[in-house]
Amino acid sequence: MSYSKANITKRKFDVVIVGAGGSGLRAALELSRAGLSVASLSKVFPTRSHTVAAQGGVSASLGNMSEDNWHYHFYDTIKGSDWLGDQDAIEFMCREAPNVVIELEHFGMPFDRNADGTIYQRPFGGHTANYGEKPVQRACAAADRTGHAMLHTLYQQNVKSKTNFFVEWMALDLIRNTQGDVVGVTALELETGDLYELHAKAVLLATGGAGRIFQASTNAFINTGDGLGMAARAGIPLQDMEFWQFHPTGVAGAGVLLTEGCRGEGAILLNSEGERFMERYAPTLKDLAPRDFVSRSMDQEIKEGRGCGPNKDYILMKLDHLGAETIRKRLPSVEEIGHNFANVDITKEPIPVVPTIHYQMGGIPTNINGQVVVWDGQQNNVVNGLYAVGECSCVSVHGANRLGTNSLLDLLVFGKSAGKHIVEFVNGFGAHHEVPADGADRTLARLNQLQDSKDGTYAQDVAGEIRQSMQTHAGVFRTQKSMDEGVAKINAIRDKVGSVTLKDKSMVWNTARMEALEVDNLIEVAQATMTSAAARKECRGAHTVYDYEHPADHAEFPLGRNDKEWLKHTLWDSATNSLTYKPVNLKPLTVASVPPKVRTF
Repeated sequence: MSYSKANITKRKFDVVIVGAGGSGLRAALELSRAGLSVASLSKVFPTRSHTVAAQGGVSASLGNMSEDNWHYHFYDTIKGSDWLGDQDAIEFMCREAPNVVIELEHFGMPFDRNADGTIYQRPFGGHTANYGEKPVQRACAAADRTGHAMLHTLYQQNVKSKTNFFVEWMALDLIRNTQGDVVGVTALELETGDLYELHAKAVLLATGGAGRIFQASTNAFINTGDGLGMAARAGIPLQDMEFWQFHPTGVAGAGVLLTEGCRGEGAILLNSEGERFMERYAPTLKDLAPRDFVSRSMDQEIKEGRGCGPNKDYILMKLDHLGAETIRKRLPSVEEIGHNFANVDITKEPIPVVPTIHYQMGGIPTNINGQVVVWDGQQNNVVNGLYAVGECSCVSVHGANRLGTNSLLDLLVFGKSAGKHIVEFVNGFGAHHEVPADGADRTLARLNQLQDSKDGTYAQDVAGEIRQSMQTHAGVFRTQKSMDEGVAKINAIRDKVGSVTLKDKSMVWNTARMEALEVDNLIEVAQATMTSAAARKECRGAHTVYDYEHPADHAEFPLGRNDKEWLKHTLWDSATNSLTYKPVNLKPLTVASVPPKVRTF
């Protein structure tokens, strides 16, 4: 059966939210409490969203465990971003952090407690007191299941507020009118295979990251960049897609995440000689340096022959000195992961780890209200009716490298901020805008290409090629030659995407159809990443390129960061596969700017 306009069901809501992870739930709560009709779409049950996998904590300068204030957090985040973060957005996030965390506690979040009843806070990589002088305890934690606790807390509050959840639905494309406003989305009900047009006064994308463009990833299988694909196909350029964070401590051979909270509690990294090597690379912060810095250091140890194991291809993380009692109280999930994925008892022996792809710093460009913006060469112009929050967005608080625990904070701050702005926007909106007659044409073409295909390429074969190419050409360390080869490979794979075939044409819960549709999103993200990376001729944050590590003509930046030419955001346009750039905002909202300098730890 082919899809046609005649069998599209149409429904109206004030707001459609695509994604029911932390950011989507926090925004939905704001909207439902304001009495708006909200449709929250999710490919999985909300409490199975990828936020559930976050372990270590959520950052806020509460000062419950040691001296801290938001100015230190502000400085650390800018420095962590390698000066590619926008300082107005970073100030907004860090100032709001204590408020949203305390609010979350009042929602019922079961944080660990200090003896005096205050929220327990642990140290985390790159978080310091007094502008880099010493580590600070800023990560508000619920053991090593912070994301799990947060997601369940927000879901319960949304149930209380009667948010409408459309579980096991997949949004496919944005619908824009002739003025360019977003007026809804097309979506597939996975249980039945039925196609819908969901008309809305505002659409919020909260679809999470796209780590599944890589072969080895800590990301859930659902993280296929759906929101980014939707935005790219609708003509919205993606920002800073060359910057992907490798988490230092993925379980070797499995990729499963071991939280940075391990090192926050005192775990240390060892090479094959038993040396605590981070003391050489980061004399002050040691194992608590930012993630990009630790990942590079680990990779360097392996490349220089000091890796562990028979193939010398991993590093050891030692936790047994913390004691079994501390591990079982503060890191119970890590102990379980050690048994299940490495056959290691971390209370008695070290666990093998390697850097593993974890988080995208880039995404759909937004302002601090969550409004999606498009740069015209002079200024950002708002796309009316479209918002984005969470990992799929790029308000640019993370820049070229995210500090641990700032991701959960990002979800809370900008989920709430977008929710508040949408309430005002919708309340002054009036009747729904008219939806164009051809609003679903792109979606119909995509679905019918799959339905009508008789031969072609299997979706997972194409997805596998994407992942292998990205792993090879956009890893922890990159070279210009390899990135250029990667661009050519991804461009060639793009040509195959249009010939993906679907052997199973059934309608009811057809996961093969969902996977084929996800490939359309994977290729957008992969091409954005590879093209943007090959064009950036410097080392910055997570984008580490051998060719530019120590350029003689930029001796003032010995780690290869070229602020003269590359202190700017990348914008990738899908329609033309081309790049433009816009300046980084170095002006905070109320405080003095933090000028660029060399990152040392």
